[in-house]
Amino acid sequence: MVSKKKFNYINELQDLQRLAVECPCDVGLHSEDGSMIIDAKSYIGMYALDFNQPILVVSEDESFHEKIKNIGENVE
Repeated sequence: MVSKKKFNYINELQDLQRLAVECPCDVGLHSEDGSMIIDAKSYIGMYALDFNQPILVVSEDESFHEKIKNIGENVE
């Protein structure tokens, strides 16, 4: 599953990272063009992405996507 998100505040990234660590499945953050793929459980790794652009949040865990639906902006 993929959620396309736009994050505007550091606390949104912190919330996402905390939920990713709690998730039993892998969670990846991908740039839209696929040039960057980051492990969302890595707090430092998250800052390698350009958060001025929408980010693809990728995980097979449907409940994780449900938990993050109100974090950041949902982009279509």
